[in-house]
Amino acid sequence: MKVGIIGGSGLGEALSSQLKGEVRQVATPFGPTSGPIIETMWDQMPIAVLERHGPGHLLSPSMVNYRANIFALKSLGCTHIIASGAVGSLREEIAPKSLVIADQVIDKTYRRAGTFFEELAVHVELAQPFCPVLRRHLVSCADAVSAKVHDGGTYVCMEGPAFSTRAESELHRQWGAHLIGMTVMPEAKLAREAEMAYALVALPSDYDCWRPAPTQLDKHELLKEIIGNLTEATRNAIELIRVAISRFGLIARTPSPAHSALEMAIWSDRSRIPPALKAKLGPLVAKYL
Repeated sequence: MKVGIIGGSGLGEALSSQLKGEVRQVATPFGPTSGPIIETMWDQMPIAVLERHGPGHLLSPSMVNYRANIFALKSLGCTHIIASGAVGSLREEIAPKSLVIADQVIDKTYRRAGTFFEELAVHVELAQPFCPVLRRHLVSCADAVSAKVHDGGTYVCMEGPAFSTRAESELHRQWGAHLIGMTVMPEAKLAREAEMAYALVALPSDYDCWRPAPTQLDKHELLKEIIGNLTEATRNAIELIRVAISRFGLIARTPSPAHSALEMAIWSDRSRIPPALKAKLGPLVAKYL
């Protein structure tokens, strides 16, 4: 058992600077990962840490190679993924600097490769886009952090890189959504295809534009406030993830539905799948093909 940690804005860099371990450059059939992966031990649990946006945050959400990142973590033996991501809040009660363990997603992305199986017919179930076992574990660790941790919330994943219009923000609220961000999809879908339990710790850094910014703040002060919110939320998230890792033994024997996601999902005639394709998809499909 090994836990992959995908760090989003702020958290990836902060966590990578704190942890020392073996730096791995993993080649994948889907191209390069966002950057090197650090393999190490954290509270006696093997982990693999990857910065989603790469060193220096040079990759915008649309340019992240999500397939390579997930394939590489699978290749390194990761069975679970705890991801983080900065978000805007769509609800008054979800204040900046709090944390949200999201339970649903609305996917509005359209420029990103969203499946490993472009050459096969594979249909995974995604009614629960986040692993219920891992998600509940993260929620149960909320007692160890000082920040408010919200149990559940719907995340709208937009393409970006521009932020929402006011009309879009109001529409997302009408949909019943709680968070707006740019990175959880197709990451969560790909993790399910790779049969890895995946959960997200969302970090609200501000309210989306449905809620006007305080008029007394100019744009420089507003940006400073948002960065400060994200910095504090990052500290809170790192502490929550650290506690979740230290208590991982509590769920080590609990099977995740994600770990058998492909069992009934491969619709293609397996006898007609080319050997080269089986080799390419290797760690994803080996136990079924």
